Parts: sequence; C-alpha cells; structure tokens
Amino acid sequence: MEIFLSSLAILAGFLLLIWSADRFVIGASGIALNFGVSPLIIGLTIVGFGTSAPEMIVSGVAAYEGTPNLAVGNALGSNITNIALVLGVTALVTPLMVHSRILKREYPIMFSIMLLALALLWDGELSHLDGVILLSGMLFLIIFITFMGIKEKQQTHSSTDPLEEEFSEEIPKDMSTGMAFLWLFIGLVVLLISSRMLIWGAVNIAHNFGVSDLVIGLTIVAIGTSLPELAASITSALKGEHEIAIGNVIGSNMFNLLGVLGIPGVMTGAILDPNVLSRDYPVMIGLSILLFIFAYGFKGQGKVNRLEGGILLCCYIAYMFVIFEQSV
Repeated sequence: MEIFLSSLAILAGFLLLIWSADRFVIGASGIALNFGVSPLIIGLTIVGFGTSAPEMIVSGVAAYEGTPNLAVGNALGSNITNIALVLGVTALVTPLMVHSRILKREYPIMFSIMLLALALLWDGELSHLDGVILLSGMLFLIIFITFMGIKEKQQTHSSTDPLEEEFSEEIPKDMSTGMAFLWLFIGLVVLLISSRMLIWGAVNIAHNFGVSDLVIGLTIVAIGTSLPELAASITSALKGEHEIAIGNVIGSNMFNLLGVLGIPGVMTGAILDPNVLSRDYPVMIGLSILLFIFAYGFKGQGKVNRLEGGILLCCYIAYMFVIFEQSV
C-alpha cells in the first residue's frame, strides 16, 4: 500500500510540477512584459529560469528533508536528460537547425559553468561556500545575459536574431499585471506543494528498494523535472522554433548547475556519492561536448539531424543501463 501511495504521489507531483512551472513562467513573463522588458530578455532569463524552477524547488525540498544527494543527482541527471533525452527525442521528431549568434555565445558560458562546478566539487564535498559561489554565479549570469541582450538590441536596433522573434511569439500578450501576479503566486505555491509530494514518494520508494538517493535523483526525479523542457522543446520544434528548443536546454542546464546545485550547498551541504565524480559528471561533460559538435556548425549553419538525435538517445539509454547495473 505504501509503494502504491508513493508512486501516486510521484505521478501527481510530476503532473502538478509541469502545470505550475508553466503558470509560473507565464505570470513572470506577463509581469516583465507589462513593465517594458523586451521579449529577448524575458526569454533568456525568466523562461530559462522558469524551466529550471521544478529542479530548484525540488532541490530545496530535498535538502530540507535531509537528502542533499538526491538534489545533486537531480541537478546532474536533469542536465544529462535535457541533452540526451530531450534533444535526442526532439531531433528525432524534427531535425533542429541552429543559427543564432546568441546560442553560439552561450555554449562557452555553459562549458565554463560546468568547469566551475567541477572545480568546486572536486574535493568530494558540496560545502556552504560552494553553494554561495554557485548561487552568486547564477545572479551574475542573469545580470550578464540581461546586459548582453540589451547591448545586442542597441547595436541592431531591430529584432534581427531569430531567437528574439521566436520568444516574442511565445510570450503571452494582453495579460493584466494583476492576473500575471496571480499566476505567478499560484505557480509558486503549487510548485512547492508538488515538490513536497514528489520528494516524499521518491524517498519512500528509494528506501523500500534499497536504492540510493543519488540514483533516484539521477533517474526518476531528473526525468520528471525535465518533462517541462521535453514538452517545450518538442512543441517549439514542431512550430519551427528551433532556437527555443535548444535555447531551453542550454539555459536550463546553466541554471541547474548554478541554482539546483547551489541551493543544497547553502542549506545543508553534502558529502558527495563517489559516483558523482567518477560516473555522472564525466557523462554530462561528454554529452555537452557531443551536442556542441553536432549543433555548432563550424562551416556554416549548425544542425542536429535525426541520426545525431538517435545517437544522443542511445547514449541516454546506455547511461540508464549502467546506473541500473551498478544499483542492483
């Protein structure tokens, strides 16, 4: 009976997470738009932050509940899932074209953040100082992206980048500020409630089957909290908005490493499971390099075709198999 209730809590938690994250982003985007913030800045900051909101809330709840390694697994597992599963499936549905200057600028930033987090975790511990550095990095990232977006806008004096045009089409128009604040509040409250349900169910199942918190974070929780990215990427790709499909993943991965890892560090700290550095982090870096090779377009326009999407998906299946083999 306990397993059934735990599974039900996980399922309900995932569904509510997806819905509330969407409401949170809509509310925040509506507020920003009403205060005169450009669609490009909203897309690069609020939307990127919002798609990582489930991971961040889950991370905070997990740390509060005394399972910080679940939060660490959620951060790394979500990044692996975003690249290998989300973009892999999306590219299989429709090949992804990449030609935005903004995305090509953000690839190096994502790699730099990965190296920074690796340096902080190299001693096998996520300390309070590490958490402060990571969260400070997230604040700096938001300021930097905002500044670069404004600078880009001033230089061009027009919406020449395809990413800005796609964000403009996606952001809700004609929403009153009061309604936007209401959706923001509802989204945040439901995010907290659904995260608590998810963590309760996941921890119960982990303890019943003797699976570590890290593995639960890398698999069940990571897949569930990445569902908003999967839905957003496939929907954007089918609309021909390929820049958003890849931009969501890049933005989410940066916020995951800075915010989702930083929160448990600041709250409780954590002694890392040895597999984090020997297995999971190398996989995340390897997949990021593979995506870079596929998508960057060294001799012209970049593209993630169906074959490359299939390769990414196969990598994810192989990774899940390794985790399963090492857990039994």
